[in-house]
Amino acid sequence: MFSSGGTEAIHMALLGAAAPLAPGRLLLSAVEHPATTAAAARLEERGWQVQTVPVDRAGRLDLAAFEALLEPPTRLVSIIWGQSEVGTVQAIEPIGARCRQAGVPLHVDAVQLVGHRLFNFDQLPVDLLSCAAHKLQGPRGVGALLVRPGLPFVAPMRGGGQEGGRRGGTEPVPLVAGFAAALELAQERLRQHDGQDPLAAQRDQLLAALLRQPGLELTGVDPRQAPLQRLPHHISLLARGSGGEPLSGRQLVRALWRHGLATSSGSACSSGSSATGLGASPVLRAMGYSTAAAAAGLRLSLGPWLDAASLELVPPALAAAWRELDQRCPG
Repeated sequence: MFSSGGTEAIHMALLGAAAPLAPGRLLLSAVEHPATTAAAARLEERGWQVQTVPVDRAGRLDLAAFEALLEPPTRLVSIIWGQSEVGTVQAIEPIGARCRQAGVPLHVDAVQLVGHRLFNFDQLPVDLLSCAAHKLQGPRGVGALLVRPGLPFVAPMRGGGQEGGRRGGTEPVPLVAGFAAALELAQERLRQHDGQDPLAAQRDQLLAALLRQPGLELTGVDPRQAPLQRLPHHISLLARGSGGEPLSGRQLVRALWRHGLATSSGSACSSGSSATGLGASPVLRAMGYSTAAAAAGLRLSLGPWLDAASLELVPPALAAAWRELDQRCPG
């Protein structure tokens, strides 16, 4: 069924799958997107217990801890497949296999992964999967939720009976058509490269150049060691000054903007002093980083519209931005 984007698709998944069930425990990873934690908060208001499963330093789910929690009162699981902030790709197949064995439905947030990896929903041990068009060059304002046939599901939003009675409201046909076209183009690009996203090679070359610079370190899974465990278009870094102190990721984003680059900080919080926790990324904190370090995250996302000449501008621009902040914040 179609939605207004990834956020609504995730809410539809959790609220719709939980509605036929007696309130129980919802398991999330400790590195979920805010859309998922917001939907989980709605379920808490309805008597559900929400528990997060820890991750390691690279953001990978602790499978032993996860399996130990797959017992009553756990009735629903939601896991982000490709982490938007640090790029780590979770091992969905073994996670799903454990859920199937325990008889617990699994929702997967695949917003970051769809269009960058080939997969067959029918062959995945997954019951619900959410995605969004704008993450694969499609139009903003449209997403989708796949629901396994036969899974009990109650429409969170009702109306004229659209989408087989599972989501009321007239479908935005032009947006859906744009979504389909973008997905077809992404799938074809992957097939032409034997199922591998060609952005991975560009990402690896850029990452190598960036890590040669002082003060920058990789967060998330290292693609040089485990390429399939990281989103192919994704780089996330931690910035430290010449004295080893963390630099503000939000200030670094603003400095890079002045150099003509659009990047993002890992935190969705308001800017402020990292000493008080403002600006610190909950995702990096869950991965074991200090509060100050968790405010020093920087994310770069590559797209197929970027060529080699464009990417060559990134290392010198980032070096210049880093020097500006380092001079202002001596160790």
